[in-house]
Amino acid sequence: MPTTRIKLISRNKDDVVKIAKQIIEIAKTVGIKFKGPIPLPTKVLNISTRKTPCGDGSHTYEHWEMRIHKWLVEIDGSEQALRQLMRITVPDTVQIEMTLS
Repeated sequence: MPTTRIKLISRNKDDVVKIAKQIIEIAKTVGIKFKGPIPLPTKVLNISTRKTPCGDGSHTYEHWEMRIHKWLVEIDGSEQALRQLMRITVPDTVQIEMTLS
């Protein structure tokens, strides 16, 4: 039976956890095997900028940070489960990558 690897990517961790729980609930109701959710390493993007635009004055900086959370879920490729997965309402902040193998 083919497996489906689902990678969830978002800046908001709560949205990723919510979607992962919905995927696990679908796998449990259909009765197929699943692995996960597995949290992958969080990517942290840092930007430091000067507060003054002209460069004069005190040497003060602003620091900005954005975290990108990635979670992985693997389920068996049941046709019924994949149909239900397509019906999940996904927020705009979450990006989903599905790979069939």
